[in-house]
Amino acid sequence: MARIVDLDVMDIRFPTSRELDGSDAMNPDPDYSAAYVVLRTDEGPDGYGLAFTIGRGNDVQAAAIRSLAPHLVGRAVPETAADLGALYFELVGDSQLRWLGPEKGVAHMALGAVVNAAWDLAARRAGVPLWRFLSALTPEEIVGLVDFRYLSDALTPEEALGLLRAAEPGRAERAEFVAREGYPAYTTSPGWLGYSDDKLAALSRQAVADGFDMIKLKVGGDLDDDVRRMKLAREVVGGQVRIAVDANQRWDVDTAIRWMRELAPYQPYWIEEPTSPDDVLAHEAIATALDPIRVATGEHVQNRVVFKQLLQADAIDVLQIDACRVGGVNENVAILLLAHKFGVPVCPHAGGVGLCELVRHLSLFDYVAVSGSLDGRVIEWVDHLHEHFTDPAVVRDGRYVAPTEPGFSARLKDETLAAYRYPDGPVWTEAS
Repeated sequence: MARIVDLDVMDIRFPTSRELDGSDAMNPDPDYSAAYVVLRTDEGPDGYGLAFTIGRGNDVQAAAIRSLAPHLVGRAVPETAADLGALYFELVGDSQLRWLGPEKGVAHMALGAVVNAAWDLAARRAGVPLWRFLSALTPEEIVGLVDFRYLSDALTPEEALGLLRAAEPGRAERAEFVAREGYPAYTTSPGWLGYSDDKLAALSRQAVADGFDMIKLKVGGDLDDDVRRMKLAREVVGGQVRIAVDANQRWDVDTAIRWMRELAPYQPYWIEEPTSPDDVLAHEAIATALDPIRVATGEHVQNRVVFKQLLQADAIDVLQIDACRVGGVNENVAILLLAHKFGVPVCPHAGGVGLCELVRHLSLFDYVAVSGSLDGRVIEWVDHLHEHFTDPAVVRDGRYVAPTEPGFSARLKDETLAAYRYPDGPVWTEAS
């Protein structure tokens, strides 16, 4: 029986602040980073996962991941849905570590990195990409992955089973369709707040030429600047291309409403993270006031319980999962089921380090085995750092190409680990 013999964790950072890639109103100078975890096994292959951060504090995230080693080292390698469910429930149930959340923040993100590495390992051993591994599970196996504690007032195991059984017909056809045609994408690459107007215009024009029918701009720094940038982007892309905007939690309720009414003449498709990700009632007030402009959030929502409340309150029109913010694949499965129950499309947050690579698997699984729909659904695309992965995300003609390599696509190249290790990798020592 194969066993996990070690849990390695590395602090990997990329100096993206030098070119202002990733800059927005709340995060003006991010250094995209990953607390990177490897589950070493005695037989191979190994399993890979990560927690995405934006620089300082990545060492804290790495330390939190290391604290989970006693749950992993010496454990039989998980291969089945039952094994992966048991690991998730054990990690969530560690009462002393749970105290640091509960089920949120650094401790919960650490759990997610380890859970995702375990899923990567299981899919590698099965010889299939994670989305196919997940999509081949029975409805009963999928329901067994989910912690329904705190959810049963909105979604019961029986309801979830019914949703999954209803989606079973057509699974094979949908899997082959998306493998052939890909999954719709939109791009944030033109819209970083630190970019000049010329760069915004050039990248927006290029996005349309590359087949995207939706782009996203960061907003929330200065209202006059945002109006000018939005007007410019609309002139460049024309009336048929959707433009979403993202405030990255910058505003109070009244400010969000006032600001978006100034941008409304340029047809914003959604406003993302207009306020605190924890404030359900604020999102509801903003959604009511701004209708028909959609409200989107999720990349900083800490767990399935807050997602449940956002859906119950009719506070969001678009739900944005993040592969690394919550408790890994298991909790994201719960969130996908909640979104399907409430009829809200899932449009994942991506970019960062590895987020595009990981979250495409979850959206493909959602289409094949949960929602069965592509209506109103797109995955964010940010075109940087993919070259550091052994199975990089690829977008062609505005659509994600379905991955075919075994695993969850989280493995970084060995040369990247050597060069960008913090603080002693050459990228960092030569810059100091």
